[in-house]
Amino acid sequence: MASMTWTVSPERFDSPDAALLRRDYYDEVASRYWGRPATAEEIEDGLTDDGAERLLPPTGQFVVGRHEGRAAGCAGLLLVDGGTAELTRVFIRPAFRSTGGGGLLLAAVERAARGFGVTRIRLDTRHDLVEARGLYAKHGYEEVPAFNRGPYAEHWFAKEL
Repeated sequence: MASMTWTVSPERFDSPDAALLRRDYYDEVASRYWGRPATAEEIEDGLTDDGAERLLPPTGQFVVGRHEGRAAGCAGLLLVDGGTAELTRVFIRPAFRSTGGGGLLLAAVERAARGFGVTRIRLDTRHDLVEARGLYAKHGYEEVPAFNRGPYAEHWFAKEL
């Protein structure tokens, strides 16, 4: 079973592995958005004041997934109110995709959400992030009407826990 090689656990957003995963995440989403490799400056701009410090209890959680011990993916949870949280920064490094890690990251974030008393997780994503939209749909997230006007929000999903 592919998931046997994965471990997922809470980790500070600024640990060495988490910081590199967040950088890789911003590199990929910016590069896809611009249709060219993102510059180091664009990646740094994305990481600056991005609110990641809120991905710690009591306002959220960040998890890192490791495949055979190597940092391979991450996901964040940000509390919105007493019953709602947002899923954010879901990322699997390309070499580790299609190995079951995405579902394990979502499950870990959902467990954390339940621990915070959250009953609904929502997220927004872009049209070009087809793989992400497929992952969310596969794991029970349904498209919902827009709940924000983020500059990169083109699809909105939610899941009742």
